Amino acid sequence: MPLRIRLSRGGAKKRPYYRIVVADSRMPRDGRFIEKIGSYDPMLPKDDEKRIQFDSERVKHWLGMGAQPSDRVARFLGQAGVIATPTIREQTKKNQPRAKTQERMREEEERRKAAEEEAKAAAAEPAAEEPAAEEAPAEETPAEA
Repeated sequence: MPLRIRLSRGGAKKRPYYRIVVADSRMPRDGRFIEKIGSYDPMLPKDDEKRIQFDSERVKHWLGMGAQPSDRVARFLGQAGVIATPTIREQTKKNQPRAKTQERMREEEERRKAAEEEAKAAAAEPAAEEPAAEEAPAEETPAEA
């Protein structure tokens, strides 16, 4: 019987509350479980000690019996120091735009940067001419005196 340490959702609509349970992996998420070993309340602030609570002795017992924690529970256990912190997997690229769209976005970005550089160059040229224009009247004034 493959055991999992996972979250079981409770609470009202838009007010989640999770129990950390040991369950058979073939059972539904909110279905039958073997033992409740903790709780997780995502509505509490992150620094609140009541946000994640679990019995570390029971967790170690079930891990010794061969139970595998889910990704989220493994992260909780890693933060608490019960197990080694799991590595965060790289996200898939399915949410990114397709290749042609990315190419168009890059071209648009290059055009925008070129326009900004031209604007900076145009702004720098008149600024360079202005000091020369200011110096010329300053030289003429002492010559007149």
